[in-house]
Amino acid sequence: DNGVTCIYISHRLEEFFRIADNITVLRDGLVVDTVRITDTTEEKVIAMMVGREMKKRFPIRDSKSGEKILEIKNLSISAQNKMVIKDVSFDLKKGEILGIAGLMGSGRTELVTALFGEYGNQIDGEILLEGKSVKIRSAEDAIKYGISLVPEDRKEMGLVLIQEVYKNISLPNLRKFSSALSIDKYKELKECKKYADDLSIKTPSLFTITESLSGGNQQKVVIAKWLMSNPKILILDDPTRGIDVGTKYEIYNLINKLSENGVGIIMISSELEEVLGMSDRIMVMREGECAGILDRKDATQERIMALATNLKRSYSYN
Repeated sequence: DNGVTCIYISHRLEEFFRIADNITVLRDGLVVDTVRITDTTEEKVIAMMVGREMKKRFPIRDSKSGEKILEIKNLSISAQNKMVIKDVSFDLKKGEILGIAGLMGSGRTELVTALFGEYGNQIDGEILLEGKSVKIRSAEDAIKYGISLVPEDRKEMGLVLIQEVYKNISLPNLRKFSSALSIDKYKELKECKKYADDLSIKTPSLFTITESLSGGNQQKVVIAKWLMSNPKILILDDPTRGIDVGTKYEIYNLINKLSENGVGIIMISSELEEVLGMSDRIMVMREGECAGILDRKDATQERIMALATNLKRSYSYN
């Protein structure tokens, strides 16, 4: 209103359609097009961003879950003199995508980081992997049992930003390349390149400092390092937060492919559309408790929010 011109950059398309007059789309460092907001749609903008038309935002899932790979019985966590998680029970099947939804502070992240050894001996309850009771008291324990975690904050918890791309990818897997005296650098780089290529990580080279990559490519580096460890269970905490639509779709396809290969997936998401579009079942957390578990066919945004806010608690654990 005061005559000031604003250039607004965002990954959130809905924001452009609320406040912008024109939108310019860039892809791979080049301008694809500039259009009037009134003359376009979200679908057309996404097509310009990814270089192809996407008929569906989420890839089609052919859900074929197998036997139980993980079972949690009456898990409770006490930290800093308060109960963080209270008596939570659920299971995960091979090839299943279990979504976890809930409001901020509901205990979503605390629950999954506990499965990665975050709380050490502060855990009560039982964890069964492929029917066998196990103790997970550290990240080393989790990795040993085939559990990997892509954390909610990739910069703080998922990456060593000042290190090269290849060092981040190989970091939890150095034993693969180590002998008694040294690390086989050729083997390490060859394996890192394979995963960088498989995930289409856009980087000038494997020796590029990770901090210089885009948010989406940094997230791919985090995922690559855990895929190299061949996990049986992959936990993803808000895996598409702060990345562009095209990279989101690539990550969705990767998650689907992993589940098709029998990997059990636990995925937290702050976006209800995402958790609904990707999950076979959805567990809703509220104040450190499991408020309910919904099958995909029964889940709606309204039902999830009702459970998350305690408006309704008639959906029981199956």
